[in-house]
Amino acid sequence: MLITIVTAGSRGDVQPYVALGLGLRRAGHRVRLATHETFRDFVAGYGLEFEALAGDPRAILRGAAADAWLASGRNRNMLGFVREFRRTAGELVEQWLHDYWRVCRGTDAVLFSAVATPAHDVARRLGVPSIGAYLQPLSRTAEFPTIGLLGAGGSARARPGALRGALNYATHVAAEQAMWQPFRGRVNRWRAETLGVPRAPFLGPHGAMRRERVPVLYGFSPRVVPKPADWGAHVHVTGYWVLPPDEAWRPDPALEAFLAAGPPPVYVGFGSMTPATAGRLTDVALAALERAGQRGVLLKGWGSLGEGALPPWATAVGDVPHEWLLPRTRAVVHHGGAGTTGAGLRAGVPSVVVPLGFDQPFWGRRVAALGVGPEPLPRRRLAVDALERAIARAVGDAAMRERAAALGAELRAEDGVARAVEAVERELRRA
Repeated sequence: MLITIVTAGSRGDVQPYVALGLGLRRAGHRVRLATHETFRDFVAGYGLEFEALAGDPRAILRGAAADAWLASGRNRNMLGFVREFRRTAGELVEQWLHDYWRVCRGTDAVLFSAVATPAHDVARRLGVPSIGAYLQPLSRTAEFPTIGLLGAGGSARARPGALRGALNYATHVAAEQAMWQPFRGRVNRWRAETLGVPRAPFLGPHGAMRRERVPVLYGFSPRVVPKPADWGAHVHVTGYWVLPPDEAWRPDPALEAFLAAGPPPVYVGFGSMTPATAGRLTDVALAALERAGQRGVLLKGWGSLGEGALPPWATAVGDVPHEWLLPRTRAVVHHGGAGTTGAGLRAGVPSVVVPLGFDQPFWGRRVAALGVGPEPLPRRRLAVDALERAIARAVGDAAMRERAAALGAELRAEDGVARAVEAVERELRRA
């Protein structure tokens, strides 16, 4: 069976799907992964078939307005993100729609990420089953608010009262409309002109997908986000989709020497959320590390974190696998992306989350609720004193470190890819 996986975004939005694709291939399926051209070598290097989607994720994120937002730390909730994305990348969305039709032709099943939801329409037009495959909790629930809406996601996991539950549920409906309405016209033209199917309902496809119980996979652990009671049996929380280590990869000898020269350092990295000019972030990180008496490894990410002269107790690195580096640290300071959060938790060390927007506040609050990191520090208000206190607590709180180590061991014992493959095959048999 040929299974096509469609996703778009940064490296963190692609790598888990490569892991999932490898699991499906081991189960005997052909796997085609459709994403940006910049990831062609990465995907093909693991032996998966590749199809290109339009757009360079770095260029999208590095627009003038976006870079100013990255540098300033202004919060971007879902509404703000959609407005900005519509303004700067409206034509790209139209290209993606046509790409989804092209890359899915001839497939036997489609798996689609959240940003590639219109691929579900393609699958229906082709008469093949489709499955949502998401990295963040997006299904409607009364147990917690939607991610990314006014920074509210990830608050209490306690059983809500009737009013709180209704409000939580309403935020999910509102978020669906925030993502649907700005692009409704483009999608409906594409449906008519390319797919030859009727216009979608005014309120979009989400209600119909829910009524039809379109299967959904979630690539995070139920130990991190327990499955809400109001999610149906068609929703599968499988565990993290972790890419196996590249046996040919070797660390830079300078990094190995740095790690061997002293106690485990604190990792500081913001991945694709690093501004092109990250001088202030570098200064804050170094000052906080020095005051906390910690060595540091700074990940350059998609910007300039750690550029320039560094003190002897700090070093800057480029692309280093999280699964190799993070277990060698005392704590992890990061932006709270889904992938980095999972890697930090699996490493078994405390996390200090510095969220910027989207789903990041959700993951920051989950880390704090699990007792494996302090309360998140919003990027906009990041200061040396606050970061120093958070790092000092992460490395010095023995109970927090014990909880982080125990959770890490539990997560490493999971096989999220295997559970996801089982769920996919079960849903395809049912279909």
